[in-house]
Amino acid sequence: MAVTVETLEKLERRITLTLAAADINTEVESRLKKLARTVKADGFRPGKVPMSFVAQRYGAQVQYEVVNDKLGEAFTIAANEAKLRVAGMPSIAQKDTAAEGELAFDATFEVYPEVKIADLAEAEIERVAADVTDEAIDKTVEILRKQRRSFAQRGAADVAADGDRVTIDFEGKIDGEPFAGGKADGFQFLLGEGQMLEAFEKAVRGMKAGESKTFPLAFPADYHGKDVAGKEADFLVTVKKIEAQHLPEVNEAFAKALGIKEGTVEALRADIKKNLEREVKFRVLAKNKGAAMDALVGKAELDVPKALVAGEAERMVANAREDLKKRGIKDADKAPIPAELFNEQAEKRVRLGLVVAELVRSQNLQAKPEQLQAHIEEISQSYEKPAEVVRWYLSDRERMAEVEAVVIENNVTDFILGKAKVTDKQLPFDELMATA
Repeated sequence: MAVTVETLEKLERRITLTLAAADINTEVESRLKKLARTVKADGFRPGKVPMSFVAQRYGAQVQYEVVNDKLGEAFTIAANEAKLRVAGMPSIAQKDTAAEGELAFDATFEVYPEVKIADLAEAEIERVAADVTDEAIDKTVEILRKQRRSFAQRGAADVAADGDRVTIDFEGKIDGEPFAGGKADGFQFLLGEGQMLEAFEKAVRGMKAGESKTFPLAFPADYHGKDVAGKEADFLVTVKKIEAQHLPEVNEAFAKALGIKEGTVEALRADIKKNLEREVKFRVLAKNKGAAMDALVGKAELDVPKALVAGEAERMVANAREDLKKRGIKDADKAPIPAELFNEQAEKRVRLGLVVAELVRSQNLQAKPEQLQAHIEEISQSYEKPAEVVRWYLSDRERMAEVEAVVIENNVTDFILGKAKVTDKQLPFDELMATA
């Protein structure tokens, strides 16, 4: 039987579903009989509860389930017959009028949009690249040295200087009144490394152990503590201890301590370069992928199904709650996080997903087995036992799905860059690493 599909607005459609009351009644009766075999009730042996009792207690619930199941089946059949690609779940409402012996329902839903992609040759993209320089390797070596530094207490006559670890007591007041977070005893920080506001560090710099000082400090207007942002406080600080830092020498012992088997400085620098090159590659790829995807969406024309956006926003809420839970937030699963907060981001994700899917379909950009294998092997190289990592990925469907998604995105990126007007730009290493 032909299905009549009514177009409401853009992607919204409506069809009428009819169910035979007799079929519903038959199924309800069948399920109640099965239920009666296991129902327990006072005064009756298991399996001996009267059907009238079962029907009275469970009849409404079972009928609701049967109608829902029948509607689901009817909707699937109707959508398939009409060759509709349904986006999201339908909204179903019972109609007031129906033929005798039937129940009628209106199913309102959205369909997937037609995606039109304009000529990508007109898209303009800036493609970035970056190199790992000796300076970048030197900075990484310094970071590794600082991670393994030690401290020794300075003499009584020594003053606090940049690089020292100072232990202080401090108390701040605004208009003569203490404020939350403005007091601490035995507080440690590294002078000159930006752990404290510059005005605070400037006041402590040059002080001796046992010395106290009072100084004014103006909190920036964008300070993270909203209660004190933009206000001026008076601080009393007392230096309790000053410790000079000692950085290990860059030698064979240092290289061996970092797990370099050869135990040479040259091998250490080579290992650092290899790791930095891997990180640079992924960051460059991410930036170029983002630029390519932005260009693709900019050349696409489509309506975005509201149901898919709502579903994506709900998933983002669930992820936000899960993140809070991992951070130890109490009752994180009940946190009042409005889905509306994520609507804009969800809409962008859904739009991009639909456009990418269309390009993959039309240009046959699916992931090939050899691409999946190559990507997994590349990932494994950053681990101590690459072969075990490869086996772990290959044995886990969920992980393989993630790899497939990345490879498809890479294929799409390469395709777009191959079509668009591309301008190449060399990024300084520090600028690339500073980007999120």
